[in-house]
Amino acid sequence: MNPGDRVRVDRADRTYEGVLLPSSTDDNLVVKLEGGYNVGVDRDGADVDVLAEDVYEIDGTDSTGTDEAGSEIEFDDELPTISLISTGGTIASTVDYRTGAVTAQFDAEDVLRAVPDLAGRANYRGRVVANILSENMEPPIWQDLAEAVREEIAAGADGVVVMHGTDTMQYSASALSFMLETPVPIVFTGSQRSADRPSSDNVMNAVSAVEAAKSDCAEVLVCMHASESDDVCALHRGTRVRKNHTSRRDAFETVGAEPLGEVDYETETVEFRREYQERDDVELSIEPDLESDVELLKFTPGMDPQFLDVVEESEGLIIEGTGLGHVHTDLIPRIEELIEDGTTVVMTSQCLEGRVCDRVYDTGRDLLEAGVIEGEDTLPGTAKVKLMWALENAEDVEAAMGTSLAGEIQERSVPWE
Repeated sequence: MNPGDRVRVDRADRTYEGVLLPSSTDDNLVVKLEGGYNVGVDRDGADVDVLAEDVYEIDGTDSTGTDEAGSEIEFDDELPTISLISTGGTIASTVDYRTGAVTAQFDAEDVLRAVPDLAGRANYRGRVVANILSENMEPPIWQDLAEAVREEIAAGADGVVVMHGTDTMQYSASALSFMLETPVPIVFTGSQRSADRPSSDNVMNAVSAVEAAKSDCAEVLVCMHASESDDVCALHRGTRVRKNHTSRRDAFETVGAEPLGEVDYETETVEFRREYQERDDVELSIEPDLESDVELLKFTPGMDPQFLDVVEESEGLIIEGTGLGHVHTDLIPRIEELIEDGTTVVMTSQCLEGRVCDRVYDTGRDLLEAGVIEGEDTLPGTAKVKLMWALENAEDVEAAMGTSLAGEIQERSVPWE
């Protein structure tokens, strides 16, 4: 039997019928089922019948399922150059047939092979900064990523697409928003569902991200499905976006406003709804230093003040308070002690919309007297990244946390619908 044959595999009282695919190991058989999903079956103890030969053409692959000749990328002087930077994640993942789980395996050139629709839209340069699932993202990788993006832009890239796992994409997009002044678009994208699934969103997201990277909006953006349909991708400002669903394809939302823009997948047009930093408005620069000793703490009713001992001696602390930015009165003396000992404490809100205002109630006024900084309407995750950056780069950290540096603070909080 050979890849491309239709087979029936019997093992352990289970029967699988479909097209045999190349396997990454000699210990497994990989079968694409009629429904479009792939399944891995241990060869040991499996009975295989070849039902039909060569029903599916699979050329140019070796035992790992990759192209023996490698990927050949042709350059066209009439097209812009887009740098594809991979950090891993589902958009650049496949199924590990040993465990059945999704694992990050592909580099940037593999994505070009996996998404043929990218051809003809731009010239591409591929680069791998990390090959991890996004839950393993760490601040030092943000620094490596920012430097890689800077180098690609300095080398002439007209735009950058960062392929990233969705779970922590909003943190990485925020980090680059503060670390980089960019004259070209930097577009984060990923997928909620891996490429082997019939409902995968990887193709549309990747294509739309490239179109956004060719646009005039020189900001850090997140490009993901705007709805469950395959029609429009939303473009979210990197400091105002939040992943609001675990698995839907339209998981990402701009908090407190409409998305900055959108990409129509069918017409391949990019439109923006609000003002943005235009291409070549600023010179390329980078301030990559980060203070990693910053924590994010959510206050909940009944929290023991001793819980704050965990963040004792931390350089910074973001608190997700209730409502306008409150915690239990009993926590305020301990928070004041932290501040007196040198910890910068910033208050944000657990509410999805609206800004912190600690001047309305007694608790808020007591927090201000203790030295807590108001985080305005900055999202808690963004506030953590911003404080990490501000502690290393801002002359006045309190002023920086109250000033919109990369669109993270809106001028006023009003309903947008």
